[in-house]
Amino acid sequence: MKNSINTQILQPFVCRNTAMEELSNLPASATTVGKRLEGKVAIITGAAGGIGACTAKLFIQHGAKVIISDVLDDLGTALCQDVASENLSYVHCDVTNESDVKNLVETAISKYGKLDIMYSNAGIGGQFHVSSIVDAESDDLKRVMDVNVHGAFLCAKYAARAMVPARKGVILFTASNASVTSGIGSNSFGASKVAIVGLARNLCVDLGKYGIRVNCISPFLVATPATIGAFNVNQDRIEKLYESISILKGVVLKMEDVAQTAIFLASDESKVISGQNIVIDGGYGTTHLSFKMKIQELMSGNQN
Repeated sequence: MKNSINTQILQPFVCRNTAMEELSNLPASATTVGKRLEGKVAIITGAAGGIGACTAKLFIQHGAKVIISDVLDDLGTALCQDVASENLSYVHCDVTNESDVKNLVETAISKYGKLDIMYSNAGIGGQFHVSSIVDAESDDLKRVMDVNVHGAFLCAKYAARAMVPARKGVILFTASNASVTSGIGSNSFGASKVAIVGLARNLCVDLGKYGIRVNCISPFLVATPATIGAFNVNQDRIEKLYESISILKGVVLKMEDVAQTAIFLASDESKVISGQNIVIDGGYGTTHLSFKMKIQELMSGNQN
């Protein structure tokens, strides 16, 4: 599958190692307690850069053995070399290709004997700037659904085959704030993210009897390499845009925040949480401020 994202854009944006630096300053006993995924085996798709790469680094810091996958082989290999951990490895995987996904899971089983966490993170935005269906291309919908939904389906299918005999496991999906707030991105993108949440809820019921938990993570506007490439602006511009529209002031959503959510949902700390769509948007999806603004304008006009 061809990938339209410029790999030169992806390269500079990697997760900071501040969490590792902080852990290194703690006593040995504290760092042991802090490893929330100790001994667990995880797969993260779409992890050559962005949220996937950031999450992979954090998973490693918390004691997991991680296999990352992507179609951007050079970046995936470079990430492993950069992290330089025996617990991080890369496998090429196009999530729309069933044999690739099957091989990815079989590689984890062959290497580590089990699979505890499948984080289906790979996804595309499609024709992001085409907001109206009258201008949309049907092939765009097919491609977005193939990567985002069919890819998630295949990851869950083969992860479940590995987890059901063990009667435990965690499956995570990256959805989007677009799954709960309409009009964000293209129709193809929005439809795919709503479908992922629907898939997760059904899998919660399907796999719950085997002790397998299934959840979604739905971030809002994050300055990932893909977002920066789509808008053709720098990281600072994206974060200033987020600040300007955010309900929760004083913080900016970053890739690390999504990775921390993944850590929580993948760990035993969330052992009774399943079938949920965890929206990370500082409350943006809870309201629409245009009505309040118009009322304020009306009242101000009456006072003059």
